[in-house]
Amino acid sequence: MPDDYDSPWKDILDGWFPDFVRFFFPHAALDIDWSRGCEPLDKELAQVAQDAELGRRCADKLMKVFLDNGSEEWLLVHVEIQGQRDGGFPRRMFTYAYRLYDRYARDIASFAVLADTTPHWRPRSFEVGRWGSRLGLLFPSVKLLDYASAQAELEEEDNPFATVVLAHLAAQATRKDVQARYTRKLKLTRRLYERGMSKQQIIDLYRFIDWIMRLPDDLELSYTNAIFAIEESLRMPYVSFAERLGEARGEARGEALGRVRGAALLLRDQLEQRFGYLPEALVASLEQADSEQLMDWGRRVLGAQTLDDVFGERDG
Repeated sequence: MPDDYDSPWKDILDGWFPDFVRFFFPHAALDIDWSRGCEPLDKELAQVAQDAELGRRCADKLMKVFLDNGSEEWLLVHVEIQGQRDGGFPRRMFTYAYRLYDRYARDIASFAVLADTTPHWRPRSFEVGRWGSRLGLLFPSVKLLDYASAQAELEEEDNPFATVVLAHLAAQATRKDVQARYTRKLKLTRRLYERGMSKQQIIDLYRFIDWIMRLPDDLELSYTNAIFAIEESLRMPYVSFAERLGEARGEARGEALGRVRGAALLLRDQLEQRFGYLPEALVASLEQADSEQLMDWGRRVLGAQTLDDVFGERDG
């Protein structure tokens, strides 16, 4: 069962970058003025990668941040999430750093998160030169495998990246055991609600867990129904049908739920849990709708107070 670590990491870095730095690199977080926000420079980073003809990464991020020293001083934080052992990785970190410095003439903080499965691969530097001349880069790195022995502590941690690490470790540990993956995926998702996280945290982390811990069709449907039950019991309809169906996966997830008919049944189930018995006309509309229409209705469910809020603009 292939896992996709690229999109979920990029999404979670976009939404929770300060928490990322606080969790993995707390010494740096203390020097940053987070009240001034941070500015993503994804286009600029993409241009640097293109110019340098760098290969595919698991995920990367470039952020402009201000120092917490009362000045207007700012610098760049470059983050790489590396998903597998790669002998060219240290050189790539170095290339990014010198090209970014050449472009901006600002301090560059380069951080690496090693998400691979090779325990002893721990790159932290790159250096070239001879005869007493040296040019290179030192960069802090963290190894996600190191957290495997601290999962009990992560369970009690409120920083959202504790959940990110738990999900990543669970995905790696259950590659060949789908039943174990189902159990751990459901436990991690239930934890989001039990920890009293905010609505946005629950939605963002749900998406991360759902992306990184893919399940076969039958278990995916069981998992989705279990989430319905959790939200119903806690009266927390946070993760809408659209999120469950997976906007980014679109038709692929539709197939996992039995194509369009499975999606219609799933939406009907959620609507009946929220609003009770559905009129026959609405059931017919669900059965006749295409995947695009179902997705549109699904997006409305989360904020809907009545059935009219969901179907108010339906055709016919």
